[in-house]
Amino acid sequence: MNGYKLGERFLKIVFDNALLQRVDEIYVTIFSRTIEQQRLIKVLEDFGFKEHGRKVNAYGIEAVYIRDMWPRFDSQDPKLTFPYISRSSRAFIVPIYPLYHTSLLPDSILRTESPGDFVEQEPHRNAIRKIYVSRSIFRDLHRGDSIVFYRTGGYYQSVVTTLGIVDGVYRQVSDEAHFVSLCRKRSVFSDKELRDQWNYRKGVRPFIVGFLYAYSFPRRPTLKELIENGIILDIESAPRGFERITAEQFSKILELAKADLRFIVD
Repeated sequence: MNGYKLGERFLKIVFDNALLQRVDEIYVTIFSRTIEQQRLIKVLEDFGFKEHGRKVNAYGIEAVYIRDMWPRFDSQDPKLTFPYISRSSRAFIVPIYPLYHTSLLPDSILRTESPGDFVEQEPHRNAIRKIYVSRSIFRDLHRGDSIVFYRTGGYYQSVVTTLGIVDGVYRQVSDEAHFVSLCRKRSVFSDKELRDQWNYRKGVRPFIVGFLYAYSFPRRPTLKELIENGIILDIESAPRGFERITAEQFSKILELAKADLRFIVD
């Protein structure tokens, strides 16, 4: 209830370690006496945990929630099978400016950045469910699509760092207040910055992509490597919005990034 999305942050750590340790199942024991506990149960259920049973002890009735880690992908609700990503899903590459990159994607911090610059508690940093605000011409994204985040910076400094899963797209937002309410606490922008985004070009309003922060690449391929491997045509063709990539290009990115393929479902 502190508003900092710490429940999701802890879940991200749990899922990352469950994948690393090759576990078959995660379980949580929890009471449901307080509003805080009830809200945490809702977060667990959103990410596929199901009540397995209950036990009585000196403190009352304690519920046991279980989530299996079998490799599978639910395109209709990818939270239920998070952090798994499907190789058969459509894949897109999308740019993010250095100013916003590590604040939105903290586990994807670069070696050239100082962790000390990102110590403040911010809800969007801790959340698994995040918001990307875009003015891309292409807007036909669907839940379950994969997105590769491309940190801009030039021929040698631009790198792909992160994989996300589209969890929802808001193309038609009614007004400024609705836009701010949808983005608040899950985007890098303050309320004032969100209002500025909404009013920047009134003829072309931004749209909203909700995504799940799934995986940070161990290695960060540069724009130079992406061009040399046929993923991007040339420096002038660097992504400016959501750009579709082929299954072969997606696989090549995973190879260059030395990604752990255990989280990829064929």
